[in-house]
Amino acid sequence: MSEDWTKLSENDLKQKETELLKKYEEFKNRKLNLNMTRGKPAPAQLDLSKALLSLPGEGHYKASDGLDCRNYGGLDGNPECKKLFADIMGISVKEVVVGGASSLTMMHDHIVRGMLFGYCGSEPWHKYPGGVKWICPVPGYDRHFAICEKLGIQMINVSLNENGPDMEAVEKLVLDPSVKGIWCVPMYGNPNGVVYSDEVVTRLANMKVAANDFRLVWDNAYIVHHLVDNPPTQKNILDECKKAGNPDRPVIFVSTSKITFASAGVAALGASEANIQDLFKSLTKQTIGPDKINQLRHTMFFKDLDAIHAHMKKHAAILKPKFDAVLEVFERDLSSKNIAHWTKPKGGYFITLDTLDGCGKAVVDLAKNAGVELTPAGAVYPYGKDPHDRSLRIAPSFPSLEEIRLATEGLSICVQLASVRKLLKKSNL
Repeated sequence: MSEDWTKLSENDLKQKETELLKKYEEFKNRKLNLNMTRGKPAPAQLDLSKALLSLPGEGHYKASDGLDCRNYGGLDGNPECKKLFADIMGISVKEVVVGGASSLTMMHDHIVRGMLFGYCGSEPWHKYPGGVKWICPVPGYDRHFAICEKLGIQMINVSLNENGPDMEAVEKLVLDPSVKGIWCVPMYGNPNGVVYSDEVVTRLANMKVAANDFRLVWDNAYIVHHLVDNPPTQKNILDECKKAGNPDRPVIFVSTSKITFASAGVAALGASEANIQDLFKSLTKQTIGPDKINQLRHTMFFKDLDAIHAHMKKHAAILKPKFDAVLEVFERDLSSKNIAHWTKPKGGYFITLDTLDGCGKAVVDLAKNAGVELTPAGAVYPYGKDPHDRSLRIAPSFPSLEEIRLATEGLSICVQLASVRKLLKKSNL
């Protein structure tokens, strides 16, 4: 039954609070220990790639060009691994560098290079007297924000809508030469599942910027992580930037962390040939080569892009019921009450739950005390400060389906209880 809680009388709210407190104590007394803090693959997902553990096998240690993968060399990766990632990103092999296990490490190093050395002959950012700035679409990925914060880069919030970042705000901000880049998770954004529209991709590629070293850090972590049979499509950012005369603007990052093993996947970077050449100036001082044995086992396991897509359907078969369970509970317990809204992603690893303003931290605290641990309130904003105290990242992937249902039922009680208390407080002002 539809019932807008924001319009209830004080007496009705107090009655709701009494009923919810009883439910909360009953849930709390179950003494659960459920963790929904990070987007970790579940054991069943990791098992999909267990054949990797027996690869490449004794006697199989040479890449397609004859390189001995046991030895030094191959700074930009095995040829067959570069080809696989080029196909994933929709770019040429010459525009790919394959690294170690973590795309986050590659992103971190990319930002550090800008700070210490600059890009393609530009001024290093540490020489800017007033410091440099970075655009952060919100809600966003806490580990992106942590890189900027660690390096002293000032972060500027820009809201995300259903098509991507607010482009009018972005296009104004980039007219400041101290603004050096923007974080982008263009396919199934972390945490709201947003897919950038073709219009947004085109505008990001074509917009006029004041800084000639401005970069789109294109974290395409979920490029093949679909939950639906007819996934959305998206223009290729590197192609669009080339058409716009800005080929050096995007730097694309992908990995197999949520395709094979989270701790032992393979990461890659895609960019213009000029950016690749500039990267090599630092890379030759940083390493003698990546783990080419791991690259070899991955290309033996995945012969081509079709094999990856087939593999990801197996992931979706495990993940989608968990996402559906969360959405079913939210719909049953929270819809029509006007106290919360949530995203319904078609892929990726997260759902965003927006509570009433001022309730986010209270919900997280209530849930923790009841045995359900969530990502800290504010984590999806720079500096951990959600100005509205409402956006929560829900990560359904790791717990079992039964645990997800249970945790979401507990979470919905917490949302309702925090909302009633907030509305009561408001009614007493």
